[in-house]
Amino acid sequence: MRKIKLIWDFRGPDAQKIAEHHEIHLKEYIVMEKLGDLPTGVETLSKLHTIAFLVIGEDKMISVRDALKPHRGLFHDE
Repeated sequence: MRKIKLIWDFRGPDAQKIAEHHEIHLKEYIVMEKLGDLPTGVETLSKLHTIAFLVIGEDKMISVRDALKPHRGLFHDE
């Protein structure tokens, strides 16, 4: 099954801290919805741009996307 990386972009001088905080909420959502062990993370793309992400199977992507409203998504190769 293909996996999708759902991405939330944060920009500005506080982007890193905001993305780290957002990841906490992603992990809470995973537990609350009993989605199992899904990868999450934070990546700094530049001094003023950091992303938070969640990797999910394509079969569950629509419901998670609709609930969490990511900014974008990409196919994810492991």
